[in-house]
Amino acid sequence: MEIADYKVPALTRIGHVHLKVADLERALDFYCGLLGFEVMARYGAQAAFISAGGYHHHIGLNTWYSEGAPAASQRGVGLFHTAILYPTRKDLATILNRLLKAEYPLSGASDHGVSEALYLNDPDNNGVELYWDRPKENWNMLPDGTVEMYTKSLNLPGLLSELRS
Repeated sequence: MEIADYKVPALTRIGHVHLKVADLERALDFYCGLLGFEVMARYGAQAAFISAGGYHHHIGLNTWYSEGAPAASQRGVGLFHTAILYPTRKDLATILNRLLKAEYPLSGASDHGVSEALYLNDPDNNGVELYWDRPKENWNMLPDGTVEMYTKSLNLPGLLSELRS
């Protein structure tokens, strides 16, 4: 088999992300206290594994090489953002409402055609995308068979209207 012939299996998923953080408790306050993840396991004061819904972990947090380190550089190489997929538009509206009530700053909010997304930074300046996917049958396809994606401003009041339904 030639390398060019291989395609990753269709059911392959990204299992988890593991982040280096400067302060574990501060990171847990953000990911668990604000975003609502639950701690599944801890390794003393240096690492924690957190999840949604009881999975062994979706996010690992550790200070093994980064305790007390400065925030991640926005202009350097590394992770652009961690994307957290919410099951419904109403779930995305719920977390937006929670962020607004906590006065936690957003760095962006976009409609990408296939999805709607909120962008923010964690306390270590790691980018975080919170999003939901529109149903695949609602995606626009281009004549060449690829997905039409774009970046337009997300209507936040429209998203929040999901909470009234």
